[in-house]
Amino acid sequence: MWYAVKLGRRKNVKARAHVLVSGRVQGVFFRSQTKHNADRHNVNGWVRNLPDGRVEAVFEGEKEAVEALIEFCKHGPSGARVTNVDLMWEPYTGEFDSFRMKYG
Repeated sequence: MWYAVKLGRRKNVKARAHVLVSGRVQGVFFRSQTKHNADRHNVNGWVRNLPDGRVEAVFEGEKEAVEALIEFCKHGPSGARVTNVDLMWEPYTGEFDSFRMKYG
């Protein structure tokens, strides 16, 4: 007997990414637009400003959705000027139940 095997992307693959975004990324609504996009893509985690001027974020969710957030971080909102995105893939933990902006 022959069996057909469908090749393609696996569905429901979970992923976690930790990103640090450099450039003119504070004071340009980067965090709020990241949250908007995370909510739209059903990605959980957090985003915050760092004292050195960078933005840090952790994304968890479906891998394709996490990748969409990483792509957003590469250019940011209209007033941003992203010069670098450091990306670290980490083991998925499922520790978040929403996406939030951290302060302070």
